[in-house]
Amino acid sequence: MTLMAERPVMSGTRPRSDFEELLDLLDELNVPDGYKAEIVRGSIVVSPWSKGYYLNVMELVCDQLRPHLPAGHRISYGPFLYVFPGSESAYGPDIHAAHHHAHRTTSNHLDGEALSFVAELTSPSTRTDDLTDKAEVYARAGVPVYLVLDMQEQQAIVYGSPSAKGYELRLSKPFGEKLDIPDPFGCTLDTTGFQAPES
Repeated sequence: MTLMAERPVMSGTRPRSDFEELLDLLDELNVPDGYKAEIVRGSIVVSPWSKGYYLNVMELVCDQLRPHLPAGHRISYGPFLYVFPGSESAYGPDIHAAHHHAHRTTSNHLDGEALSFVAELTSPSTRTDDLTDKAEVYARAGVPVYLVLDMQEQQAIVYGSPSAKGYELRLSKPFGEKLDIPDPFGCTLDTTGFQAPES
């Protein structure tokens, strides 16, 4: 769904960009309970929040990576919106790490280039964006490590060495195995317990 806004421009004022208009609309959007809204490829996209067992997976990732964070960085999960104006994107990653200075703002639009780590846990509605568009945007922004936990295929994929052309490093392992996380973390992630619980 693409939302566009038309607002009058007063003489002598600088016109706002379409992306700034989308950010304003995103702030004003009344998102139903159980859903989150992001800007993907210049469009507002509404998708459901994670399944219950995803919380355990997010905590396992944070607990394992916390001892290996770069100095001054924090890792967390939660509803924070990171903005990438050059790509006209704004994402609310499932797990995110950034220098604590990135959060010293009264704005709810955080600097995407401040991220040192991002992880997305896929759902059927977000999987394609997580594996394609988000990987491209995070790489162009210079996010050192991007982890995709593909919950549908039960595998972990880590990307490293970002460049303007994308990530130069890609490693994957099925859930239950250990995955090397590249610098600046330089550690191993044990994906035991990432699988969906038995029904």
